Amino acid sequence: MRRSVQIKSVAILVLLVLTLCIWYAALREDHHGLLTVSFLDIGQGDSIFIQAPSGRQVLIDGGSNSSVLRALSNVTPWFDRSIDVVIGTHPDADHIGGLIDVFPRYTVSTIIQSSVLGDTALWNMFEKEVHEEDAMVVTARRGQIIDLGEGAYLEVLSPDRELLHTDTNTACVVTRLVYGTTAFMFSCDAPQGIENYLVSLDGTKLKSNVLKAGHHGSKTSSGPLFLGYVAPEYGVYSRGCDNSYGHPAQQTIDTFARFEIPTLDTCEEGTIIFVSDGITVSRR
Repeated sequence: MRRSVQIKSVAILVLLVLTLCIWYAALREDHHGLLTVSFLDIGQGDSIFIQAPSGRQVLIDGGSNSSVLRALSNVTPWFDRSIDVVIGTHPDADHIGGLIDVFPRYTVSTIIQSSVLGDTALWNMFEKEVHEEDAMVVTARRGQIIDLGEGAYLEVLSPDRELLHTDTNTACVVTRLVYGTTAFMFSCDAPQGIENYLVSLDGTKLKSNVLKAGHHGSKTSSGPLFLGYVAPEYGVYSRGCDNSYGHPAQQTIDTFARFEIPTLDTCEEGTIIFVSDGITVSRR
């Protein structure tokens, strides 16, 4: 009797493993040749999840709290407990707060962050989790390329130097995701001074299909010079409906309207997903 139970248990286990393998293969096939970018609905803050055609995954920021875990569960299979790259763009709570909950739940291979130092208890908790994750930790610097396989890559545009004790928004990690002839611009909370500096370095290489509006649509970001060079097909506001900052600012709304750039809003639409085949970008 005991042997029969053991055989049945092994058979069930084998079937379970085979089922997981089939689902995993199906999910990978679903992403074959496609880049998926999800602007997660995590309330006031930023959190962007990238699924490359190769299957590699990147999480840029995690919002302010554990709601990022629910948002991730909506765009990843339940058995997926690993993320290849996590980027904490800067020490502000609405960007790294949720990552404190991500690290214990997911195995992370590489963590990328700015050199700017935080001075809050939350920042200290974040640094503790980074240390305990036992991942490779990289300080972001302009010119770095994160290869995501099959022609997709993430390039760091800013900062271009070590910035230990400066304004956290000024030192935030600006990245541009490229796949084929398509691109996504993730400008964190970078102010217009940084945007204009990037234009001065080489504005011709900023063109992107989608732009995450800097600083959640604050009037301090998404300046006309930057928008003109990025020339996105879509702008995305990542923000909470009940935020006390007035995001997005009317000035920013007017700037996008002047350039005839349609905007989407995580407050109004929830998680916003784009798919690129390397030639065109469309909403899912």
